[in-house]
Amino acid sequence: MQLPYLAAALCSLIACSAYAQQAPQTVLRCTKDGKVSYTDQPCPQGAQSAELAVAPAPAPDAASAADLARQAALAEKMRQQREQRSAQEEREDQRATHAARLQRQKCQRLQLAQRWAAEDAGRAPVAQREAAQLKARRAGQSLALECPDK
Repeated sequence: MQLPYLAAALCSLIACSAYAQQAPQTVLRCTKDGKVSYTDQPCPQGAQSAELAVAPAPAPDAASAADLARQAALAEKMRQQREQRSAQEEREDQRATHAARLQRQKCQRLQLAQRWAAEDAGRAPVAQREAAQLKARRAGQSLALECPDK
């Protein structure tokens, strides 16, 4: 069910019922130069006018009023549900954005650690070079495990 259409229908029903409860309207048929128009205002000068009988509006139906109230309550409930879903989606988006930012920061730290370990391995004395290279490999493996796209 589309809420905008339901809201428009409700507004139309309210307007029609309010209009129907007003005093009876006078409708005039104006004829000038062979052209016919209908109006609730006096006809222009030189036009022939004839007053038309307008049937009074039917009395408001209690069942229709109850149905209208039920539909209005349903529309309000749907609006509240839509707002709740929207708020929940916004919270989920914020959580996802925060988690992605934390993951990027973690990957940047791991990249930096791997780069530093590789630099240390390149500058390490011969006796410590093997241990430094092992440390650089492990830093690269941690980076690859946590950040497969890097």
